[in-house]
Amino acid sequence: MLNILLSVFFWIACVTLLAVLYLVMLVLLVFTFPFDKQRKILHRQCFWWSDAIIGLNPYWKLRVKGLENTDPKRTYVIVANHQSLADIVVLYQTRLQFKWVAKESLFSIPFLGWCLGLCRHISLKRKDHGSIRGVYREAIGYVRSGMSVLFFPEGSRSETGEMHPFQNGAFKLAISEKVPVLPIVINGTRDAIPKNDWVMRSKVFCEMTVLEPIETSQLRADDFEKLSQTVRSRIAKTLSRPPAIS
Repeated sequence: MLNILLSVFFWIACVTLLAVLYLVMLVLLVFTFPFDKQRKILHRQCFWWSDAIIGLNPYWKLRVKGLENTDPKRTYVIVANHQSLADIVVLYQTRLQFKWVAKESLFSIPFLGWCLGLCRHISLKRKDHGSIRGVYREAIGYVRSGMSVLFFPEGSRSETGEMHPFQNGAFKLAISEKVPVLPIVINGTRDAIPKNDWVMRSKVFCEMTVLEPIETSQLRADDFEKLSQTVRSRIAKTLSRPPAIS
């Protein structure tokens, strides 16, 4: 019974916080529209939202490592493994400015999708070559304007903990624009949201580790597969270690 009551509280809090986040963004957009073209101020609101979601969930415990590997003044192609929708919450703990490449269906979810739209994140329609080309063009535009772009190169989240093969778009982009790849490892979120259920039953220990950026300035265009393999190998090595929560 306690699990049910705590889960009800958490999900109500999630919906409420998303609604508040959307309203705050909407109000801020009215005042910041003339000078904040990249919606950085709106994106920054997701930081307190992430803190609140993590803090209010009695079942989640998160450890963040490697933030010293980030430089807010640099532009990155950010690459992370994908285990759960909870990854979205966790990745805002980087406190970096970035644009997601997110599947189109997320943009239609009330409040969550509306927030994605207000922040001008990049919508991807899977298995649609025209959409993929459009995503690439949009990502190039952001990177050239100094905005980092975040990819889940597996394409879809892993349900087993084993990473899917990486798609190459993020790595081609990083090499063509000569910006570093910033690998991020997310471990433990696969169990943060119960599959086909809403009741949380046990503590989940999650860990987000930001690895050292990989420079691309000396790489050739045809090095994208090698870069992809290097990044995947580094993420897999870190992922093989269970989350260590002190």
